[in-house]
Amino acid sequence: MRLTRVYVDAALLPGSVVQLPPDTASHLAKVLRARGGDELILFNGDGREFCGAIETVRGSRVSASVGDGRPVDRESPLGIRLVQCVPRGDRMDFIVQKATELGVERIIPVLSQRSVVRLDKEQAESKAVHWRAVAVSACEQCGRTRLPTIEAAQPLLNYLGEAAPGTGPRLVFEPESAPQRPSADIGIAAAEIAIGPEGGFAGDELEAFRVAGFSRIGLGPRVLRTETAAIAAVVWLQARFGDM
Repeated sequence: MRLTRVYVDAALLPGSVVQLPPDTASHLAKVLRARGGDELILFNGDGREFCGAIETVRGSRVSASVGDGRPVDRESPLGIRLVQCVPRGDRMDFIVQKATELGVERIIPVLSQRSVVRLDKEQAESKAVHWRAVAVSACEQCGRTRLPTIEAAQPLLNYLGEAAPGTGPRLVFEPESAPQRPSADIGIAAAEIAIGPEGGFAGDELEAFRVAGFSRIGLGPRVLRTETAAIAAVVWLQARFGDM
């Protein structure tokens, strides 16, 4: 039986006892009916997994003992940065979850001219905390031992004006662009991709992408929803240059 993986935002020292996060503890106690002695896998994002076992269950409070740790590398060899326009509703949760499962290294939420969502600074920070929790849950499920970096949402033009380019290609996906892509014959270690809102990027935004060194490419003849485009682009990159 597959052991439950639990993220703990604290140092994990063999021989110590840690309190599990409240939401996780409640799920273990009330849904999984966990009992003392049940085995777990613990991780804290440093690239290791630790053997663990439940020590006590008191209501919704659960403690676990920490056993030996071992390095586990399930990170993609391709460092993908996803610049994602924030869609309305809970679709950003879906994008964060699936991008995490697919090995994305960094997620940069942005707000463009045609974005329906508008966030002030406090709301952006609150959303970032929520999306980080979504990423933690996805890491627990998919086996990653390092968490992706998720930034607070910011205006797209601010990001393009301030962000330093990475070491790989910068690609902005646009429905009407030709499907010209980097050759699979060349090896790349990193890539930055940008996905627009449902209405696409505005003309001056596309010009800002060009100035920032992004190339415009397409994902085929059909117009994809923003969440579909994000996942399709990541899968394509991982299949051609990553570990899929």
